[in-house]
Amino acid sequence: MSTDNKVIRRQKLRWRIRKRVSGTAVKPRLSVFRSNSDIYAQLINDETGTTSVSVNSRQGDVAAQPGTKIEKSFLVGKILAGKAKALGIETCVFDRGGYLYHGRVKAVADGAREGGLKF
Repeated sequence: MSTDNKVIRRQKLRWRIRKRVSGTAVKPRLSVFRSNSDIYAQLINDETGTTSVSVNSRQGDVAAQPGTKIEKSFLVGKILAGKAKALGIETCVFDRGGYLYHGRVKAVADGAREGGLKF
């Protein structure tokens, strides 16, 4: 693990959140990872340890869209919700991954809500 204080702080927050948030087959966990340039979101069933749906801002349909990182994050959430609805997933629990619920992380959540997911 890195000795960078910011990374250690986020990791501790992430572990604290993961103690309380867990996904099931009916209500999977919407996990968000944010890098400097991209955003990744996936629906995870923690009982079996499998990923149901995965979307990121590097995929062709998202990367081809013009706009800011926040607009692309919103689009990632919306596409994720559409794929989840196709699989019959209506609800999920949100895992912000130690990031503040602000900016790109909030945009993913708003896009997923607009796409039809409930959490």
